[in-house]
Amino acid sequence: MVTGRKPEFENTINRMAANYSWEKDMPIYCEEMKLPDRNEIVDILNEIERILFPAYFGVNSLKGMTASEYVEKTLVSIYYQLKTQLELALSLSKCANVKNKFEANELENICDEFINELPKLQEILLKDVTANFEGDPAATSRSEIILSYPGFYAIFVYRIAHELYKRNVPFVPRMMTEYAHGKTGIDINPGAEIGEYFFIDHGTGIVIGETTKIGKGVKIYQGVTLGALSPRKGQTLSGVKRHPTVEDNVTIYANTTILGGETVIGENSVIGGNSFITRSVEKNSYVSVKPPELIIRADD
Repeated sequence: MVTGRKPEFENTINRMAANYSWEKDMPIYCEEMKLPDRNEIVDILNEIERILFPAYFGVNSLKGMTASEYVEKTLVSIYYQLKTQLELALSLSKCANVKNKFEANELENICDEFINELPKLQEILLKDVTANFEGDPAATSRSEIILSYPGFYAIFVYRIAHELYKRNVPFVPRMMTEYAHGKTGIDINPGAEIGEYFFIDHGTGIVIGETTKIGKGVKIYQGVTLGALSPRKGQTLSGVKRHPTVEDNVTIYANTTILGGETVIGENSVIGGNSFITRSVEKNSYVSVKPPELIIRADD
C-alpha cells in the first residue's frame, strides 16, 4: 500500500494493473524487456550519412586522417552500434511475438552484409542525387540537394532501412523511416522496392506503402499516395501485394492517389495532378483529370 493513496484510486489502480497483461504479443509491462534506442538509431543514420558524404557531414572527423583511416574508424563505429540495436530489437521481438524475425545466429552475418552493402548504397544514392539535380531547375548544385532536400533525405533513410528490412530485422527499419517521416513529412515504408534515379520533388505528404514497387527514373511530387485498396481486411492481407507497381520513367504529379496491388502504371507514363487511379494504365500514357469549370464573378 502506497502511503497517502486515495481510496477512490483503488479501482483505477487495479484496472490498469490488469491491463498490463492484456495481450501476449503486445507487452505493456515487463521488467526484463529491452528496447532499441531511438537516439542511438538516429545516431547510426548520422554516422552512415557521415561515411557516405564525408565532405558534407564528416568534416570535423576527417582532420588528421587519411580517407582509409576515416572509413575504417567510422565503419567500426557503425558496426558495433548497429549490432547493439539489432540485439535489442531481437530481444523485444521475442517478447512481442514478432513474425518473420531473424535468428540470433544470423546477427553477425546481417551486420557484415549491411556494412558490405554501403559502397553499393552510396553509388545508388549518388544516382538519386543526379536525378534530383537534373529534374529540378531550381537546384543550384548537387551539393544543395545533399545538404538541404527533404526528399533526398527521405530516400537516403529509406535505402538504409530497406537493407535491414530485407534481412527480417524487426523494429529498427520502421523506426528509421518514421524518424524521416517526422522530419520530412514523407512516409516511405521500408518494405517498398524503389529503383535507381528516384526523385521526390517537394515531398510533403507523400505516402509509399509496404508492397509498392517503383522502377528506375521515377519522379513523384508532393501529396502522392501509393496505397492499398482494402484497409479493413487488416492482418489478413499481411504479406500480400497490396500497393501499386510504378514502372520505369513514370512521372506522378501532385496530390494523386494510386491504389491496389494489381494496379500497374506502365513505363514512360505521366499521371496528372489530383488523379485517383485504381486500375492499370498502359505504358506511354498521359492521364489527366478534366478541370472543373472556374467561375469568377465581379462585385457589382
